Amino acid sequence: MSGGDDKEVVLSAEVIRQRVDELGQQISQDYAGRDLVLVGILNGAFIFLADLARAIRIPHQIDFIRVASYGQGASSSGAVQLRKDVDLPLANKAVLLVEDIIDTGVTLSWLLEHFRSRADSVGICALIDKTERRQVPLSADYVGFQVPQGFLVGYGLDFAERHRHYPAVYSLKSCH
Repeated sequence: MSGGDDKEVVLSAEVIRQRVDELGQQISQDYAGRDLVLVGILNGAFIFLADLARAIRIPHQIDFIRVASYGQGASSSGAVQLRKDVDLPLANKAVLLVEDIIDTGVTLSWLLEHFRSRADSVGICALIDKTERRQVPLSADYVGFQVPQGFLVGYGLDFAERHRHYPAVYSLKSCH
């Protein structure tokens, strides 16, 4: 991506910062007195998770999981493969899965099942929710933004493992 004509701002860095602070306050209230573990879904959620962890004002632990969905092109077959599991023990913990974007919901649905028997509770916090592409019934406990269709990059979101570093979220006009 060379010039500025190939993408447009969807969420500015300031709007994201304000919303992440609000999410952190709400999560702090809701999980007060509980043993909270934030589980970031790699690679996309790491930037959101870092900012969210700083915005949460109660003690918590952080771990990561990596999964891969397989399919043709932009669609997923629903087959999810675990690439890296969490390292922390989760018994008697409140797990909050932290995701950059919920699209079809297939991967998060799989992750909910993966953690349900291992933790006291499992919730979802997503920066972006794109409900119109949902393939499975799923809703997040905390959502930063509802964003309409568009291929999004920045703030951890990537295209071909690039563009994660942008401080804002952009819609690509072309993915070619």
